[in-house]
Amino acid sequence: MYMPSVFGENLLDDFFNDDWFDYQPAYRYRQNAAGLMKTDIRENEKDYEMNVELPGYKKEDLKLELKDGYLTIQAAHNENKDEKDKNGKMVRQERYSGSMQRSFYVGDDLKEEDIHAKFVDGVLTIAIPKKEAKQQIPEKKTIAIEG
Repeated sequence: MYMPSVFGENLLDDFFNDDWFDYQPAYRYRQNAAGLMKTDIRENEKDYEMNVELPGYKKEDLKLELKDGYLTIQAAHNENKDEKDKNGKMVRQERYSGSMQRSFYVGDDLKEEDIHAKFVDGVLTIAIPKKEAKQQIPEKKTIAIEG
């Protein structure tokens, strides 16, 4: 069946979007999941500065871990919305639960105390100091001459 182009390709998806329902955080998070945890990395003289966007998260929802040279950022979010009418009957109950993580290789020479992080207004800022590369002394390999 052909539908007029007025309806677009996703008639039902468009019908059940944020314009029709005033409270849909789960839909909003799923819809934008690919855009979450956007990260900008800048190089300064002394360190690298990472800015990770985590809108809707609190400091308690975040966890940073350094293991085997990888810095892992984990974010978990749980949201409940219960509404009752005057008589205490359930009118609507919605919930969202989700988590995400990203890992960045920062080098084996760093320790937890070297990395500094702060979380302000939905942006996680992480300062990762630069470490000077160890100069490797070239190994002399000789070949034995027979005869």
